[in-house]
Amino acid sequence: MKEIVIISGKGGTGKTSIIAAFASLAKNKVLCDADVDAADLHLITKPEIKEQHDFESGHTAIINQDKCSECGLCRDLCKWNAISEDFVVNSIECEGCGVCCYFCPEKAIDFPLNTCGEWYLSETRFGPMAHARLHIAEENSGKLVALIRQEGRKLAEERHINLLLTDGPPGIGCPVIASLGGATAVLIVAEPTVSGRHDMERVVELAAFFKIPAMLCVNKFDLNLDMTQAIEAFAKKRNITVMGRVPFDPAFTRAMVQGKTIVEFDSRSKGCEAVKGIWENLARSLEL
Repeated sequence: MKEIVIISGKGGTGKTSIIAAFASLAKNKVLCDADVDAADLHLITKPEIKEQHDFESGHTAIINQDKCSECGLCRDLCKWNAISEDFVVNSIECEGCGVCCYFCPEKAIDFPLNTCGEWYLSETRFGPMAHARLHIAEENSGKLVALIRQEGRKLAEERHINLLLTDGPPGIGCPVIASLGGATAVLIVAEPTVSGRHDMERVVELAAFFKIPAMLCVNKFDLNLDMTQAIEAFAKKRNITVMGRVPFDPAFTRAMVQGKTIVEFDSRSKGCEAVKGIWENLARSLEL
């Protein structure tokens, strides 16, 4: 099985539009939306949910007021000041260390698992899909990313599918790290801006650290040709293959509004032709 993870150093580079187009072009694959903090691939794929599961991770202290003697030990021990004067735990401030629960002389503090979100196994018009939704202000998204990738692999193995297309999270933090381990290759989507170049360079370093082969495409390349050339020169210096360029094309936005990929919306558009070329280069390079 081969897994291609589409990542970017920052949000808004167009990686979801590109992987959605790949979903139209690849014949036999499983889709995986690992951008759990701001999942949006489902807006285009319109999945029919077959399985729904709670995602539980981390703990938050809860004080049982009937047992609490208000001795104040828990407040003294909590270094995050998450316990109020009336002995109520602020769930946002609580880091789930468990010290208050362990030392409470009255055993008045419970320490249940948090339900942080949901994950799903679905069917789409492009094939099976694993995806998730993290609740607002919840943490542990790296664990959920790892879980979603694992479930995507299970789907592929059960159906004898040898390709997993994963929409990775932006940035270089824990969720991105969780999306890289064991991947066959990553395709970095960059945009020709100062921040786009800077963040692309950081994610290149991350992929190199984990020894994951990296490839590059520049989206909306014609908005700043000088920056596009600088990004491609950096890639050449780091022995990263440039898969192609995608021009600025309003057809991407119009397709998104209609819940379609650009391949479905306008297969003759300049943007679609560019994405087709990138997919062909990618498939040839990875022997898909």
